[in-house]
Amino acid sequence: MREILAQIGARSLDEVIGRADLLSQVSRGSAHLDDLDLNPLLITVDGAERIVYDRSKPRNMVPDTLDAEIIKDGHRFFEDGEKMQLSYAVRNTHRTIGTRASSLIVKKFGMRNNLQPDHLTVKLTGSCGQSLGAFAAPGLKIEVSGDANDYVGKGLSGGLIVVRPPMVSPLEASENTIIGNTVLYGATDGHLFAAGRAGERFAVRNSGAKVVVEGCGSNGCEYMTGGVAVILGRIGANFGAGMTGGMAYVYDPAGDAEELMNRESLVTSAVSHPHWEAQLKGLIVRHAAETGSLKAKSILQHWEAERLKFVQVCPKEMLVHLSHPLTDEAEAVPAE
Repeated sequence: MREILAQIGARSLDEVIGRADLLSQVSRGSAHLDDLDLNPLLITVDGAERIVYDRSKPRNMVPDTLDAEIIKDGHRFFEDGEKMQLSYAVRNTHRTIGTRASSLIVKKFGMRNNLQPDHLTVKLTGSCGQSLGAFAAPGLKIEVSGDANDYVGKGLSGGLIVVRPPMVSPLEASENTIIGNTVLYGATDGHLFAAGRAGERFAVRNSGAKVVVEGCGSNGCEYMTGGVAVILGRIGANFGAGMTGGMAYVYDPAGDAEELMNRESLVTSAVSHPHWEAQLKGLIVRHAAETGSLKAKSILQHWEAERLKFVQVCPKEMLVHLSHPLTDEAEAVPAE
């Protein structure tokens, strides 16, 4: 830096701030890359040489994250392990809610702690910003009455996230998006229940979390390597691309879900084996209890008929590693 300043005859950065005359447009080496003329931006205004940058001005204060307030209000939990419930109003500028709190949980109680799933419950009302519950640890439960932006549950590590619409909402939850894109990116453990649709790239690279949503956009379960995903609604194109682990269940009353799946690495079947039926039904039961989902309740009320409308999706690579076969018929076939 000193050499550069010396080349232009300046003694400090203060002397080059605002000096547009020291800049020039560099050719990118191709006509189609050099068709933008930046010269109008490089004009030096009159009196620029007399302008001095005031470094003594205070910097704009950046508000602390909501987690700072959570940690302060929940000191009895973080210090003594007391079970607590906290409530906050949020807006979409509140990002990574629960991440710093999770870090403190791990430092205090360990990653494999004996806390109850809702030992610290954080109730939020409003629209959450990006990365809600990122890396959430065991013992933390985040409940949202509202909606959330992209990256919900990124790196989820054992925590519990519940997102549902407000009680007064006139919208049909299962037909509206309630959480954004790239949900559960790289999640390793924990649960997510969302009474509404997810965006694109749902559960991408999920390797252990269990989730129930009521629909998703394109590229759902992309590169998924573990966990369980239950989708109680329409899916987008290219579902399961690169999926090498875990299990998915898609509610498909119209019978067209398989046309939207990337069948290169997947096999599909009806949910007929008792083990997999129990897994699917158990997650839907919990989804209904956590979110109050009307769609989940309707499916459970008519379970014997509705379970026949599910498509079980399993990566081909997992077939030899499954604890139970996909179908009763497969179980009845003797091993060669």
